[in-house]
Amino acid sequence: MKFDRPNRSFLTQYLGLVLALFCFTPFLGHGAVAQSSIPIGVEQAIKRSGIPKDSISIAVSEIPSATNPKPGSRQILNWRDEVAMNPASTIKLLTTLVALDILGPKYRWKTELFTDGAIKNGTLKGNIYFVGHGDPKWIPEELDRLTKQLRDLGIQRIDGNLIFDRSAYAKQVMDEVTIDGETLRAYNVAPDPLLYAFRTLSFEINPNKTGQGSQISYTPKLARFTIQNDISMRPTPCDGTRRNLRLEIIPNPTEIASSQLKNKSAIQWKAVFSGELSQKCREITFNAVKFDPDTFLTLGFTAAWEDAGGLWVRPPSGQAGSVPVYARPLLSFEGLSLLDATEDINKLSNNVMARQVFLTLALEKVGKPADIESAKGVVQAWLNQRGLDFPELVIENGSGLSRNEAISARHLNSLLISAQNLPIAEAFANTLPAAGSEGTMRHRLITQLRKFLHLKKKPEARIKTGSLNHVRTISGYVFSKSGRIYAVTSFINDPKANRGQEVHDQLLTWLLEDGPDPKDAR
Repeated sequence: MKFDRPNRSFLTQYLGLVLALFCFTPFLGHGAVAQSSIPIGVEQAIKRSGIPKDSISIAVSEIPSATNPKPGSRQILNWRDEVAMNPASTIKLLTTLVALDILGPKYRWKTELFTDGAIKNGTLKGNIYFVGHGDPKWIPEELDRLTKQLRDLGIQRIDGNLIFDRSAYAKQVMDEVTIDGETLRAYNVAPDPLLYAFRTLSFEINPNKTGQGSQISYTPKLARFTIQNDISMRPTPCDGTRRNLRLEIIPNPTEIASSQLKNKSAIQWKAVFSGELSQKCREITFNAVKFDPDTFLTLGFTAAWEDAGGLWVRPPSGQAGSVPVYARPLLSFEGLSLLDATEDINKLSNNVMARQVFLTLALEKVGKPADIESAKGVVQAWLNQRGLDFPELVIENGSGLSRNEAISARHLNSLLISAQNLPIAEAFANTLPAAGSEGTMRHRLITQLRKFLHLKKKPEARIKTGSLNHVRTISGYVFSKSGRIYAVTSFINDPKANRGQEVHDQLLTWLLEDGPDPKDAR
């Protein structure tokens, strides 16, 4: 096998060899004794940060590669790596790896539609029942495809309401529970079997080209929704002016159109922007969670149906409910693949998507209603089957948005090593963001990686990041300049953790440079 083009991803070049080694050689765990001292560059970064060394945990192991084809992994560095710590979003690696292995990368979520009525002369007279199964990325483009499929059934008008069946999840997992009380923030959105567009309105504000006033766009499109722009533009620097903007979403008096058959629906909601903004600011974004799930999906579906050319006999209402036994199926819609969802989860660290994937494990392996305990049981059974004993592991929701989730750096690293023994090893590693170019690692290690542009085999770091107040973490793979492959995990749990990025970047730089040289450590 040739290893001469490491461009697409480091695993693309060496995975065949790695898998062959694992297939024909038993997993040997940690081989040689690792150094327990911290590399000089990392040590210096720790001193600059002011973070106590006892608040840091590091585990590094070398795994088989073309450069080092010896079977089994070799532990390179352990610093307090056996201590259980809060992993933040790096726990998503466990959730996504188990899901990819159990469900398969091609697994797709379904959203089913039923009706208690009939289609006659282009009119569906009856209610539409939406049955959700936890699609984690049911976005406007997907809803557009669904409404087109409805139109293809010969439906031109709908004379009925919208009923949303969320029986796939236990009620308690859909409750609005947060770790910081910020219920209106997008990262805190609760799981929902019918989660549309993350239940989040995303606004973008830009000054007009004339320099007078501003324009506001938003997504997803909602019916019966208007924007009132009361922003004052000022000739001031852009820095900090965003803090002076305010958004309020309020109900409006309903004004029913004179001819509903012409699809002029009622105005029900208004987003009011006020405050000041610099004329020099561009692409100012606001993400807002302001609607309950039923209202948000009703307004979203109504707008999508109208954009597809569909009409209403009367503006619909939407509410939670169950599908009656006499309802008949209209269509079954397939959403994105698990592999695509995993890429979003790991590269962009989407919390609610991770939670929905976690619950999908329970839904598929145990049955509905899916709950946390069932999902935890599926994960634990998977670990047991592979001989992975993580006694300190605590899973609360599978996303890392938790003060209670815990694992040791050693065991999360063991998970990365064990992943190489699975058929989905390459696909899994490619869902992690590449340093300097993707996702949460897009702006990391850019300067360091430029030093290797002249090399035929360019080093690469694919690293999942995690952050909470007082928590900064990394976990993933590093492909060094000589072709060696490292699994690396590091946790910082400390009030000064927000200063820890340089510490982690120094650790990754050390590995990119073929770190484990005795003269580089003390």
